[in-house]
Amino acid sequence: MSDVSVSVRNLSKSFRIAHEPGGLGGYRTLRDDLTKLPGRLLARLGRNSRRTSETFWALKGVSFDVEKGEVVGIIGRNGAGKSTLLKILSRIIEPTSGTAEIYGRVGALLEVGTGFHPELTGRENIFMNGAILGMSRAEIRRKFDEIVAFAEIEKFLDTPAKRYSTGMYVRLAFAVAAHLDPKILLIDEVLAVGDAEFQKKCLGKMEDVATKEGRTIIFVTHNMDAIHRLCSRAILLRDGVMAAEGDVTAIISSYLHETHPSVRQTYRLPEKCNTAAEICLIEAEVLDSKGRSCDSLLYREPFALRMVWRHFVEVAASSYAVRVYDNRNRFLFAVNTLGSDLQLHHPGLREITCSFDYNVLIPGNYYVTIGCYVRPYKEVHVVKDCLRLTILAVPYQSGPRFSVVGDPAFALHPDWSQHELNDSSAKGIKSQPLTFA
Repeated sequence: MSDVSVSVRNLSKSFRIAHEPGGLGGYRTLRDDLTKLPGRLLARLGRNSRRTSETFWALKGVSFDVEKGEVVGIIGRNGAGKSTLLKILSRIIEPTSGTAEIYGRVGALLEVGTGFHPELTGRENIFMNGAILGMSRAEIRRKFDEIVAFAEIEKFLDTPAKRYSTGMYVRLAFAVAAHLDPKILLIDEVLAVGDAEFQKKCLGKMEDVATKEGRTIIFVTHNMDAIHRLCSRAILLRDGVMAAEGDVTAIISSYLHETHPSVRQTYRLPEKCNTAAEICLIEAEVLDSKGRSCDSLLYREPFALRMVWRHFVEVAASSYAVRVYDNRNRFLFAVNTLGSDLQLHHPGLREITCSFDYNVLIPGNYYVTIGCYVRPYKEVHVVKDCLRLTILAVPYQSGPRFSVVGDPAFALHPDWSQHELNDSSAKGIKSQPLTFA
């Protein structure tokens, strides 16, 4: 247990939700309060309506351990219980049952402006928030310049916080939480409101905190790229229950499959096209190298996308486009029919096939968006995430291998060549121009 920073056992939290009587439908609304109903009607509503309530379980039997220096990501849909879990860990609310044991000083960044007083200046809020986190005045003074430099609010340091923008609040709050030496850092989805450059800066700081300083981080976010980049393990919450735990890539894949429930191996128009529509996508599917419908391919295997479109009217300058995203919703590439010899503007039913002779996607899950456009890039009919494609890794018996460095989106296999040189010929040698076939 000495290597454990956070130990959660059978943690549950319930809330009582009350429903007030008085409205015509059983719920009292603002309109009911503003409208003067006759006294007899109000009396009748009072007699016939009863105050009702129900119990909502935000968390149900959650158990896990976080080791010292580990970075754990918690993901799930809105309302899954992520923020409730962090509030229990930070001692803001108490659990209904179960235990949550914390071994070390905790720094929490849960909501924008938490622990800040709007009438105090940024300077005063740094000392107050540091004291709330349990730091001594000497510790705060030692880190003060670093906090101000990271937050980039020197110009507004002696301005009341009530005049700060939301982004300035987040900058200062994160700077305090990250620099005041908490052994355990709890971070909710507040970084989403910062600008792109600041988010990048915060992610870099979190990497330094985790790898160089060895602190424990529990990170809640909907940014799958940040989870993949920072976390060594992930937890998936579903309706307050811990649905899965383990490898980051596998947990992200499970979560994205939940958020794309309509994505199937093949796409079929769910209902008849609106007769007023100009163009409709009727069918779409992925074909493997043998022309069979599939939702998974072997790595480097050629594939094709088959689409069936119906044009109800003649649409000039129309084109079809295919966009591919990875399992972190990063846009990878797009192809379209612009410049092709296809005659696409005439009315009728047509089948279009887009073939890829070489598959450069690395093993993983991908989502395909298909659309029809009219120049200049006016959407006529677009179906987002209509197909899911999984690239499977296979062991190589022969042929070129590659090693993945960093976090690539594609795996390219160029031709390599070699020319033997001796020491004398290497002196003063001029580089030869590269030629491509």
